[in-house]
Amino acid sequence: MVESSPKVDLDIQVKAYRLMLTAKAMADTYEENKAICSKYVHSTSRGHEAIQLATAFHLTEKDYLSVYYRDESILLGLGLSPYELMLQLMAKRDDPFSGGRTYYGHPSLRREGFPIIPHQSSATGMQAIPATGMAHALSYLESQEIMAANEGRVVVCSLGDGSVTEGEVAEAFQMAVLKKLPIIYLVQDNDWGISAKGSEMRAMDAYEYAAGFKGMERLRVDGSDFSDSYLGMQEAFRVAREERRPVLVHAKCPLLGHHTSGVRREWYRGDNLTQHALEDPLPKLDAQLVEQGLTAEELSAMAEEVKLEVQAHYEQALAAANPDPATFDLHEFAPTPITAETGTRSPQNAEKTTMVDAALHAVDDILKEYPEALFYGQDVGGELGGVFREAALLAKKYGDNRVFNTPIQEAYIVGSTAGMSAVGAKPIVEIQFADYIWPGINQLVEELSKSCYLSMGKFPIQALIRVPIGAYGGGGPYHSGSIESTLLNIRGIKVVYPSNAADMKGLMKAAFLDPNPVVMLEHKGLYWSKVPGTEEAKTTEPASDYILPLGKANIVQEASAEQIRLGNSLTVITYGMGVYWAKAASKLVPGSVEIVDLRTLNPLDYETVEASVKRHGKVLVLTEEPLMNSFAESLAGRIGKTCFTHLDAPVFTLGAENLPAVPLNVELEKMMLPNADKVFTAIKELLEY
Repeated sequence: MVESSPKVDLDIQVKAYRLMLTAKAMADTYEENKAICSKYVHSTSRGHEAIQLATAFHLTEKDYLSVYYRDESILLGLGLSPYELMLQLMAKRDDPFSGGRTYYGHPSLRREGFPIIPHQSSATGMQAIPATGMAHALSYLESQEIMAANEGRVVVCSLGDGSVTEGEVAEAFQMAVLKKLPIIYLVQDNDWGISAKGSEMRAMDAYEYAAGFKGMERLRVDGSDFSDSYLGMQEAFRVAREERRPVLVHAKCPLLGHHTSGVRREWYRGDNLTQHALEDPLPKLDAQLVEQGLTAEELSAMAEEVKLEVQAHYEQALAAANPDPATFDLHEFAPTPITAETGTRSPQNAEKTTMVDAALHAVDDILKEYPEALFYGQDVGGELGGVFREAALLAKKYGDNRVFNTPIQEAYIVGSTAGMSAVGAKPIVEIQFADYIWPGINQLVEELSKSCYLSMGKFPIQALIRVPIGAYGGGGPYHSGSIESTLLNIRGIKVVYPSNAADMKGLMKAAFLDPNPVVMLEHKGLYWSKVPGTEEAKTTEPASDYILPLGKANIVQEASAEQIRLGNSLTVITYGMGVYWAKAASKLVPGSVEIVDLRTLNPLDYETVEASVKRHGKVLVLTEEPLMNSFAESLAGRIGKTCFTHLDAPVFTLGAENLPAVPLNVELEKMMLPNADKVFTAIKELLEY
């Protein structure tokens, strides 16, 4: 423990005291006006003020900060006013963080003179991964001399003690020590979750736990004593800034307020409240200031002045305007610069290439042109270059700082992209198989998908997430799944699904340049065109300048004018492997089948879909997914509504059987999945309807 000492300048202690008074006055105001202030659930920093202010005073405008929901005093220490914080408390229009969209103590800030504070969720512990991604980006950009290493930028990630038991925190710690990242994990330990005590939730505290992560510097401080906290954080910042390695600071604090306004302390804490009150940071600092010559009258006058100031800020915030309801849907996505197809799709004398090579070449082009781009995931670095060789030789070409292997950590692979993007790195990452994405869904939903919307457009997340998908040839239950419907239920991400090499290359470039999170689903059965009937997935390789915008479907096969005139035509709306099943089946009814390849599932080119359906009056929606409750069924329902008066038959759908997994045996797999024969049966029935 760093001992309390008068080495901390008196001016700094007085500043801290005034801000502690401010935090107390704010908490008292909220409690006195709880009918108004508890309309939206909130927490305060009471009991944690000393360590939070000590942290804030060491941060600079070049740093990055990830706070948790109790860190109001950090925000005050950085220079935000009570009025600004109260605007968020009351969900007002001019809330500087989210415009009234998210909870108190959930900042997202880009402001001159302040550290950058990206959006994060309040799911406890989850912030550790995006925060570590920020430190990872700093380390990477410094290694490429895009950022100056001598400026000593650091990331501070604030965590409650209960969150350290989360598995995602372990993933963050592992990467921080593995990559020697400049990050400070500040763990504020008040020994409570909501109603559960620390002894119920953990076998050790965060300081003891961190001993298992070799290379993590560890410090303990008295989080209720400002001087001890200040000197401890001074050392933590020195290690992170100068030695460029991770530090964990364990700060013991009392919890003086409610866990949140919705969970009242008196319901369950009993005598514990009295015990914690003995460690109140405010009277501790009060006594230290008196010892250094300030009078009780001076301190009392300061308290009265702060109380009046906070009351004025409260009244101002109460009178502030509410958000305009008409703005509720702004900032789902940041605008993309890629709105038109550009470059050369079919260069003269170019050879045909496979989808897997088109993807490889696209990433190669990106890494060559954009030094801030990097590529990581399981087994994509080193000698192997991916289990499908989709990153072959990239690590040798660009170095292990740019193309590298990660541990088996899907949550880190996905969630770190949020931090990377906030700092200015441009990550391309890979989940090895679609069936392995589930540990990363938490980060995808809570951190990536919501950031642009909840930060009012300040923090869109540029992330390209590659995911091999689909079944063929006995891949079995953990390497064959289709996941697009799950992804499409996550608002705020884009989902792309190319079916041929040219589209793969053009869409990959557009996905990388899109400022939003994009999941690129790549059917591994199409990678090499080895599956019978998929030869057309090999195409002439586009030039390196080719870009194909997201959200544009493609009519890959037209019906003949004669069959349309005779009323003997239909359209198949599909994507991925479905394109080739439909092509094979349509050969048995020449001229009768139009095929629409969606290429992008969100944003969806519904205009092309609707026009095709109206042109033919009959439609089959085809997918590889199990059909029940799928994207395909949803699309069929939408078609049925908007095209009802143009339909000559019900909207047909075809997909895999409704089973929980793709079986290993190839004959069982064949029974479960669609194929050309099954598609022809559906087409024949629909044409005869």
